[in-house]
Amino acid sequence: MLSCKQSLTRIFLPFLLLTLAGFSTTTAQSLRLYTPYPEIVVPPGEKIDYTIDLINDGGSVATAEIAVEGIPDTWTYSLRSGGWSARRISVLPKEKKTVNLKVELPYDIDKGSYTFRVLAKNYTVLPITIEVSEKGTVKTEFTADQSNMQGHATSDFNFRTKLENQTGEKQLYALSSHAPRGWTVVFKPNYQQATSVEIEPGQSKDITIEIKPPYNVKAGKYTIPVMATTGSSSAQLELEADISGTYGIELTTPEGRLSEKITAGRRKKIDLVVRNSGSTDLSSVRMSANNPRGWEATFSPDTIPFIAAGETAQVKAEIKAYGKAIPGDYVVNLTAQTPEVKSDASFRMSVRTPLLWGWLGILIIFGAIGTVYWLFRKYGRR
Repeated sequence: MLSCKQSLTRIFLPFLLLTLAGFSTTTAQSLRLYTPYPEIVVPPGEKIDYTIDLINDGGSVATAEIAVEGIPDTWTYSLRSGGWSARRISVLPKEKKTVNLKVELPYDIDKGSYTFRVLAKNYTVLPITIEVSEKGTVKTEFTADQSNMQGHATSDFNFRTKLENQTGEKQLYALSSHAPRGWTVVFKPNYQQATSVEIEPGQSKDITIEIKPPYNVKAGKYTIPVMATTGSSSAQLELEADISGTYGIELTTPEGRLSEKITAGRRKKIDLVVRNSGSTDLSSVRMSANNPRGWEATFSPDTIPFIAAGETAQVKAEIKAYGKAIPGDYVVNLTAQTPEVKSDASFRMSVRTPLLWGWLGILIIFGAIGTVYWLFRKYGRR
């Protein structure tokens, strides 16, 4: 037979255990978390603002540590309550406190379902699911209809480009370039000069880029990098200007003097200088002359095979005056030319009477004077 003590233990022990279990269950369930949007669908890069209520269903003040678990490392979030970053929150019986959870998704994210948990530790767990509607990206595309153009050093290069915002939100792009020294680069979105452009998500803008080379730039290929940059995305485009150089030629003399004296019927040798004043090599430079009637001009050489940019070539010209040219100034036009460019030099040639004719003139004058004197002596007294 059991003792009275054993009987009481058998009767009250299960009741005591049930009571303690019920008290523990009541304590654990006295706080609960609630949000009206436990599962939503959003695009990449979205910023989500959750309102979460911490409700105390118990009969005493309950304090819990609030935390977020299982959220991806690349996501950004914050928990605030009452204007403060919330860590532990106390709630009066039969009341609630509001917690604001802000979650920012990255742009570079895969499509799919993501679940994380908001915890009131030792009390309750609130699972939240975010469905990402599409694969995201932080990509920006910068493209050109034609990334290479050819022209002379005096040409303006106008490139038609397109800047496309493939991110999930509106972007303000700063436009810049790393052009070589002396080059000018101007960006014209919407045909107006600007240093930045704003583009909506998934949209694009046409941008004209005007590039002007420096004065007298040498022939060659030049790469002009241009950039469009934001805080989260950027793109670079390399444009190429193929400079064929400038054509320039100058015909002169070593001293720069363009006048000479010459005797009628005689020849005069003149030293000429042909200078390549451009940035492109010259080939097959042909010499020619436009002479007064009866005059002649020859060159040695009459064709210059090659003159490098910035270099000179020596030419000798021989000019023969017309034998019956009367004294005075005559103009002989000399020309150095290629199929691309030419230069003219106008020489003023002062014609003198030959010395023989001068002596003959003097003799004629003296002869005339002598004749008059003889006639006067012979017939003057009659």
